[in-house]
Parts: sequence; C-alpha cells; structure tokens
Amino acid sequence: MEALKKRFVYLFTSTRGLALVAIAAVALVTAIWGTLSGPMVEWGVRDITVKVLGMDLSQADREGRIIMLYHTIAMTILAIEVYFITDIVPMKRNEQVMINGIITIGYLTSLIFGLLFAYFGHNYAYHGLFLLGQSLVFFSGILLAAALWPWKKEYYLPEGSPYARTKKGVDWERVAFFTMAVATLLSATWGAVTGSFWANGHETFLAEDLIRHPIHTSLQKAIIGHLHIMLSLVGVAITLIVGRWLDFKGKLHHWAMPIMTLGIIVLTAGALSIVWVEWAHTIIYAGAVPVMLPALFFVIYSWDKLIKEGTADIEKPTFFQKLGALLRDPLKFGTGWQMVFMNFNVSGVGIFMAVRLEQIFRVWPAREERITLTGHWHILAALIATIILFYFADLSGLKGKVRKWFGWTLIITSDIAFGSATIFSMKRLFVDEFSQQPLVNTTMLLIDFGLGIILVLAALFLGWRLYDLFLKNGRWSDEYKNEMKVNAEAELEQQKQKMEELKATLEEISK
Repeated sequence: MEALKKRFVYLFTSTRGLALVAIAAVALVTAIWGTLSGPMVEWGVRDITVKVLGMDLSQADREGRIIMLYHTIAMTILAIEVYFITDIVPMKRNEQVMINGIITIGYLTSLIFGLLFAYFGHNYAYHGLFLLGQSLVFFSGILLAAALWPWKKEYYLPEGSPYARTKKGVDWERVAFFTMAVATLLSATWGAVTGSFWANGHETFLAEDLIRHPIHTSLQKAIIGHLHIMLSLVGVAITLIVGRWLDFKGKLHHWAMPIMTLGIIVLTAGALSIVWVEWAHTIIYAGAVPVMLPALFFVIYSWDKLIKEGTADIEKPTFFQKLGALLRDPLKFGTGWQMVFMNFNVSGVGIFMAVRLEQIFRVWPAREERITLTGHWHILAALIATIILFYFADLSGLKGKVRKWFGWTLIITSDIAFGSATIFSMKRLFVDEFSQQPLVNTTMLLIDFGLGIILVLAALFLGWRLYDLFLKNGRWSDEYKNEMKVNAEAELEQQKQKMEELKATLEEISK
C-alpha cells in the first residue's frame, strides 16, 4: 500500500509525474482516435474500434465531435506546458501546488467527460462536467498569471545580469511568460463567449469549411481568431520553456524578450480583432515577425552553445568538428532544428498562402485549399508536440545510445511525415489533377510511415516509463526523492522569508 501511495504521489504531485500522465493521456487518445480516420477506415480498423468501444458516430454530429476532441487534447497540452512553467519559473511553492493541482483536475475532467459526451452518447451531465473542467483549467490560468506577475521585487534581476532586464531590474523573460499567460486567458475567453451563443446565433462548424463563404458572422470570425491565436500561443510557450532549458542569455536574449513580448501583444490583438477589423490580417503579420524573430535568436544561441561546448577542448576546431559537436545531442539540436523546419514547412507556407490567396489558392478547387489549411494546423501542432517530447525525454534522463536513437528517429521520421504532408497539400502548384496520382501515393505512404514510427517511438518511450514505475528503485524513485528534497527546501525558504517579513513588521511597529 505504501509503495502504491508513493507512486500516486509521484504521478500527481511531481513535475515529471504530472507531465508523464498528461503525455500518456494524449498518446492514448491519439492512438485510439487516430484509428477513426485516414487509411484505418479503408483497412476496416475504424469499424473494429467503434464496435469494441461502443462508439456512437452519427454523421450529423461529426463537426461537434471533432471540436470536442481538439479541445480535450489542447487542454492536456496546455497542462503539460503549465507543469513545465511552474517548475522552471521562480514562484512560491504553494502557488505551484495550487496551479498544478487545479489544472490537473480540470484537464482530466474535460478529457474524460468531453470524450464520453462526444463519442459515447450525448449525456448532457457529461457535457456539464466537460465545461466544469474547462472552467478549472481557466482558473488555473488566472492563478498562473498572478504567480508570474513580473513586478514583484523578489524576482528582479541584479544589474549586470546576462538575462534581459529593464533598467529597474524587471525580468523581461518573466514579462514574456506573463504576457503569454494573459493573452491565452483572453483568447480562451473569446472562444468561451462564442460558445455561450451555441444554438442562439452560433452553430457548430469547422473553420476550413468556411473558406469560400463570402460572409462570416461575428461569432464565426471570433472562433477563427480564437483558433489562430491559441495554437500560436502554445508555440510561444514552448519557445520560452526551451529557452529556459538551454539557458538562453546574453545579447540575443536581451533583444529577444522585449521583441517577443511585443509580438505576443500585437499578434493577439490582430487575431482577436478579426471580429471587427477587415485588415486584421495585416496586424497579424506585424505580430508574427516579432514572435518568429526571437525564436531565430534562440536557435542561433543554442546551436552556437552546442558547438562551443562540444569543441571546448579543441584549440582550432574544423568545420566538421563543429558540425559533429552541433549534432552530438539530437534532443537539444532537434529543438532548434524543428523551429527552423517549422518556418519553412508551416510559417513560410502560411505567409505565402495569405499573400497569394486570391491569385493562386482561390483559383484552386475548394477541396485543395481546405486540405492545405487543415494540413497547416496539424503540422504546426505536431511539430510543437515533438519539441515537448525532446524536453520531456531530457527530463526523463535519456542518455547514451538510447538518447541518440530516440532523438534522431523522432527528428527524421517527423520531418519526413510533415514535409510530405506539405508537398501533398501544395501539390497543385506543380502537378495537375490528371498527373497527381504517383505523387499522392508516394506522399501518403511517407506520411503514414513517418507518423507510424513516431507513434511506435512514443509507445516504446512511455512503455519504458511504465515499466520503470513497477521497479522498486526505478528512475521514478530518484525523481520522486529529488523533487521532494527541492520542494522541502523551497518551503523552508518560503517560511524563512515569512519570518523575516514578520520580524521586520514587528520592528517597524515597535518603533
């Protein structure tokens, strides 16, 4: 019983345990619900899944089911990023415990009851619990924003700090984290307000289905803006997180953080102003550049750091020695590489599509434009997921050959899959409909191969973590002890600060 209790405490109180549960939940949902589409339909796998699990897949409810599925996965990803933020950004121990506890209950409630409502009969008690879970996730976001408030003097940086700071000492990186949290809350409110009008002026739809509609309602525009900004902010959050991981600092950091903060504000304003402003996309472009530029600064810094660390014992390293040092650790290299790949594969394609929308894409059949839009969102989300896996694999202590195999397999197979998906979605640029079949067959096979390997890799990684949980003195035990020690030290430090504040107050009163 004591052994079971320790594992439960580890899984639901420690950063690594909480992240492990959430990643396992996303992987399980992806594996099961992934059988409901794609080649799994032609192979008959969907029918088996539906029959075994007793799913109710009425065609009339398809859009609603997909929306519910996306929201449950998105909230779980948000929870993972919140766990990372509360671990790496200084805050009081009681704030960390409260934020992590509330968001855990929130996302699990939404995940379980949201999927039950959408796929297993429409019991509206489940829908109410889904909304309750969303409310708890939102409340945890408010607590996170309060904990991240950057104008607390105890979080000021000293003069001469290698990290970006204002003249008064305010930590610019903390400002960026805070701005991101507030923008996420504001963007979530946009979706929630629109959702409150369901069946009273607002009907269920998928954004990609409205691309050729000449007129959109204000509520539809609000949802489109909500979709744009939420995924962008998830990307901003993981960029800031891995910046902490690789100790981003120096001149590039001093430039990056103020620019990132500005970009978050402008990008959010642009996405949400779609409701009223016809030229909102111009604001979005103006915000996208200051968001992407700090990511480029991070890549330059992190790759330069990897090269210097890998060639520290060589007086005059050659080009190939520098390249070897850069590629030595695929987890740390892959984080920057996926960002670079993302710019060519997602951001560049999206900007090109927006600039040439009327001249090229609106000339295509609607189905082709719809495929491009759908692929754009999915590739961006999946690339962010790979960066999360890199970071968590490092937290889990992957070392040696296993670390290299895991990292390089994830990089290569994901890039094959996502690169092929981009070629497939943009195929009308260089092949006509009557000549497309060989290209379609090849890209679809490469997509299925890449995604299949990623799922197998994730399954092996999570299987290792599950096996480790059954060991008496497994890695989980060391992580549990280390985190308990860190938490105890943090609580003692907090108590010490309170005593000093109390002492100062008493001295002030006595005077």
